[in-house]
Amino acid sequence: MTASTPAPSSAPVEAPRTRGLSRRALSSGNVGAVLERGFTVIRNQNWMILVSGFFEPVFYLLAMGIGMGGLVGEVTGPAGEPIPYAAYIAPALLATSAMNGAIYDSTWNVFFKLRFAKLYQAMLQTSLGPLDVALGEILMALFRGFLYALGFLGVLAVMGLVTSWWSLLMVPVAVLIAFGFAALGMGITSYMKTFQQMDLINFVMLPMFLFSATLYPISVYPEPIQWFVMAMPLWHGVELMRQLSFGHFTGATLVHVLYFVGMTVLGLGLTTVRLRKLFLR
Repeated sequence: MTASTPAPSSAPVEAPRTRGLSRRALSSGNVGAVLERGFTVIRNQNWMILVSGFFEPVFYLLAMGIGMGGLVGEVTGPAGEPIPYAAYIAPALLATSAMNGAIYDSTWNVFFKLRFAKLYQAMLQTSLGPLDVALGEILMALFRGFLYALGFLGVLAVMGLVTSWWSLLMVPVAVLIAFGFAALGMGITSYMKTFQQMDLINFVMLPMFLFSATLYPISVYPEPIQWFVMAMPLWHGVELMRQLSFGHFTGATLVHVLYFVGMTVLGLGLTTVRLRKLFLR
């Protein structure tokens, strides 16, 4: 008696699902939960750090704008007219302030939550999706950039450095600058694994601040270096802020705006993809 071979099943074999189809949706539409937690932490723990970051550009303005400005005198403004040195660097410092506030929240703060507190792992075990977490963290960085911009613009008004009604648009533009840096900064931070690697961020940020025509015109550089500087995001923010400060616009104004729109879209996409890859295996 021979053993019978079982007949092959006629039921269709289900193809294995692709990785993306077996994952939760990118967003549950509950970004507010991430924001609520962020504001609670600021109120209970981080408010002093938030306040202290405001004074850095103010100190630069006082030291460089008034101190060195007394030696420099007047420089050429966006429209080619002579302006006080303090009025020249003030918009650049506002752009820098927005950048620094956003970068702190989207890099070091995110790095701690990602690698040590394991906060994002916990968030993504709930109904939250990676886009919710990314947007929530980036919007918290924007809140910081908005506060810094609003406070610094008030300082400029008190010092008599607000020369045009267009200057009021410097606040939303500062938020746009912060959005670009926060979105890209969080995405880049997702690749960092050690504090030594995080030091590379400061290694990039300081030269970008010093050489992005913040304290002197870009024309002091040889032309090849000028092209390199014009590729950096802070230069676009500085130029955009200066044009708003004096109400002088050119065709490059739209280019500066689109630069940060593209930077924001790229950073938000990168951050979402990275969070999904890291925690939704």
